Amino acid sequence: VQLQASGGGLVQAGGSLRLSCTASGRTFNVAVMGWFRQAPGKEREFVAFITRGGGTTDYTNSVKGRFTISRDNAKNTVYLQMNSLKPEDTAVYSCAAARSYSTSRSGADFDYWGQGTQVTVSS
Repeated sequence: VQLQASGGGLVQAGGSLRLSCTASGRTFNVAVMGWFRQAPGKEREFVAFITRGGGTTDYTNSVKGRFTISRDNAKNTVYLQMNSLKPEDTAVYSCAAARSYSTSRSGADFDYWGQGTQVTVSS
């Protein structure tokens, strides 16, 4: 499975961005898709994940109420709508996919990773 992320950019605080991640290859293997982020000098952090049917989502506390994860299985694409962005959301955002539904917030549970896309929020 290959993952291609896009949609990052520079935005002012309070603004919005939508990230997209399209999967190709053996996508029938993918049960869960998620987003992680890594800010300079910090460890990679879980942001959100969604199960294949969209019935289960999970978010890190700092983005709840501001970010929404969704997926279009027909397009093999997962989205991360980011609203009310804050400077502390600045990071490289990476999408990931897991074969198992027994997936936690740990990056170790994810089997496939895409390249990152930079999100920069200015104050």
